Amino acid sequence: MRFDIVFTPEALEDLRLFRKGERTRIIEAIEEQLSHEPNRETRNRKRLRPNQTAEWVIRVDRFRVFYDIEESAHLVRIEAVGHKRGGRLFIHGEEYHL
Repeated sequence: MRFDIVFTPEALEDLRLFRKGERTRIIEAIEEQLSHEPNRETRNRKRLRPNQTAEWVIRVDRFRVFYDIEESAHLVRIEAVGHKRGGRLFIHGEEYHL
């Protein structure tokens, strides 16, 4: 079963903050990991505690991709893309706490 992947306007803005090579790496990882079985936990993919951002996250190097799944529509919605610096997470250019 293949899932379609859509980006929110905020997630697209987040991607613009990164260098071209970083964006390419992130988008490739999203397509590779989330087009099939996006709701299966792996070493780099996990369900989060309830929060305002998204239900799931995947780790791509120092980047974090936050997403929600609409099972009935076979849709993955990318909500935000952030990066880790040390032990701190930044989304939309600001430090963020989940």
